[in-house]
Amino acid sequence: MIPLILGNFFFSQGIAQNNNFEADSTFSIIPTFLGNWQRNFYGNDAPDKLDIIWKHHLGTGETVISRRLGSKIWSGAGWTGQPLLVNENGKLFLIQGAYDHHLKKLDAITGHLIWQYKFDDVIKGTGTIWKNKNPDKPENAIVILQGSRLGVGNFLDSKHIPSYRAISYFTGEELWRFDQKWTDSYSRDVDGSALVLNDTVYIGFENSLFTVFDPDHRNAEIKNGMLQPRIFEEHKLYSLDDVYAHKNNIVTESSPALLGGKIYVASGAGHVWGYNLKTRMLDWNFYIGSDIDGSAVCTKDSCILISVEKQYIKGKGGAFKLDPEKNPKDAVEWYFPVENKDFNGWEGGIIGSIGINDSYIIAEQTHLAAFIGIDGFLYVVNHQSIDSTHTVLGPDSIKIYNTPKLVFKDKVGPSISTPIFTENKLIVAGYWGISIYEYNTENKFQLIDKREGSFESTPIIYQNRIYIASRDGYLYCFGAKN
Repeated sequence: MIPLILGNFFFSQGIAQNNNFEADSTFSIIPTFLGNWQRNFYGNDAPDKLDIIWKHHLGTGETVISRRLGSKIWSGAGWTGQPLLVNENGKLFLIQGAYDHHLKKLDAITGHLIWQYKFDDVIKGTGTIWKNKNPDKPENAIVILQGSRLGVGNFLDSKHIPSYRAISYFTGEELWRFDQKWTDSYSRDVDGSALVLNDTVYIGFENSLFTVFDPDHRNAEIKNGMLQPRIFEEHKLYSLDDVYAHKNNIVTESSPALLGGKIYVASGAGHVWGYNLKTRMLDWNFYIGSDIDGSAVCTKDSCILISVEKQYIKGKGGAFKLDPEKNPKDAVEWYFPVENKDFNGWEGGIIGSIGINDSYIIAEQTHLAAFIGIDGFLYVVNHQSIDSTHTVLGPDSIKIYNTPKLVFKDKVGPSISTPIFTENKLIVAGYWGISIYEYNTENKFQLIDKREGSFESTPIIYQNRIYIASRDGYLYCFGAKN
């Protein structure tokens, strides 16, 4: 099979490509990181087995760590790296960013490549799919908004870093690129997954600017020789004190979440911010002080769950449940600390986001939250129930908080992936491999299958298949061969 090169993307000849661009019969099943604007949906119908149905070689790419440290070669895909899932005229397709610098469209049934578009660096984050209801032409009706690292050959002080781009879902063609500003942050990458409301994009970039803009390429403007989207607003997600305390590590890597009339975004500067859609201002600020990598996850009882890394804080990292209807100083419902442990440059806490089963609750089930610490343990708690037997110290090692009831704990190895639920299963991935747990209404968990491997990314599930990228260079489709 000879690839047909078209600019910086290509189609694989011999693979059926829909040239009718029927956007009306195409819809996203997993259109963004953690499935929806509340970051709490992962697909449906998990399998019982981890047999390899197919695997697709994602490849290998170079990325520059810094001028001092030089470059490294990374394979496959990593954090957050969750695939997107689309039903196109009754056929399933995946969108996957990879460390070989390419964004790829794949047949979800066979794993065959449809097209790939080349970025300037490795792709770490998960994209977001936006449906333009009034496109200029049918092939531009569905658009992927995707970020990457800053670009091989670029450094923080490079003049231009267009590390966020819009790609046509149907053709793989670029529609615009977004030049990332140099701020007090030491990053100009883009890892976060955008939130789109009424054809307006909301996202926190790694330069720690919460940015609101128009995704339509017809309204974009030529700036610095690039077609760039029109910016409506920019808000700093940090203060000058944060810059000094974190030594410029004020990177925003999380994805924003919608709850009520506000958008909540966790900042690496140590804040959880609430952006008011009416006033168009950041008017809620819960300060933790740590680096925060995970995204805010919204619960059915109108709270948000926040993971906390062990960095820049005296106490332990862990998981918060916050009620954003309350004043920030009174917002803590509970805190669950995890043990300190050095691993791969992390000091402990939780790097990934928190998975919940709220979208899958059936009669008599408990509202569960699951997270994996750098300490190597999987924790499952009842996020609506307080353990009355004790309290815990918060991240500052001063404040005392309630803590939730621990339902299940297991040694799974360190992980930065997010565990995902279905009605009766929990899928857990990390550096020791991937596992499927089954649980019942009495919250009894049983390991039913496990496969070794190195996984940083977060899986999705659909129709008895699990899709997840690995650091070994491959994207896997797991399930039961029978």
